Amino acid sequence: MISQFLRMAAVAAVLALTGCSHSSGDENGRPQAWLQPGTQITLPPPGITPAVTSQQLLTGSFNGKTQSLLVMLNADDKKLTLAGLSSVGIRLFLVTYDEKGIHTEQSIVVPQLPPASQVLADVMLSHWPVSAWTPQLPKGWTLKDIADKRELRNASGKLVTEITYLQRKGRREPISIEQHVFNYHITIQYLGD
Repeated sequence: MISQFLRMAAVAAVLALTGCSHSSGDENGRPQAWLQPGTQITLPPPGITPAVTSQQLLTGSFNGKTQSLLVMLNADDKKLTLAGLSSVGIRLFLVTYDEKGIHTEQSIVVPQLPPASQVLADVMLSHWPVSAWTPQLPKGWTLKDIADKRELRNASGKLVTEITYLQRKGRREPISIEQHVFNYHITIQYLGD
């Protein structure tokens, strides 16, 4: 159920291919998402420093099907915003995550899209520092940066999510996300360079 609403800034399109169930927020109103069946976590707070701004073409593969989506990601120390656009530039959705929670606007109904919290989970897992995720992870789970990879492993040591990075403009940027439990793969191409 960790598909994702739109592969925001690193993973919007592939998630759109998976389609998961909607998750609720925790007692503080922060959104929750699935890491694997039966394992749900609360997302870290929305702020990130330094700010992240990018335009991306996300291409996701799930169950032998491939789909692409243009996304615009903006994240700063207060909020994260992800907009999905069609190939001709029509806005499909806008997701904002701030101190008040997740807010979504969907311009066109796209039934195969997963919940916003699932999309944000992949985006944040890709961009937010390991230190922001560590307190959120279930007991025994690990998230480690190893060279050009980031690995999320469950309490049994099984690889759940693997993110590949590339140095780009002096920053470490995600270029692919492989979700081994829910069996989807997202590749990220940066636009506007």
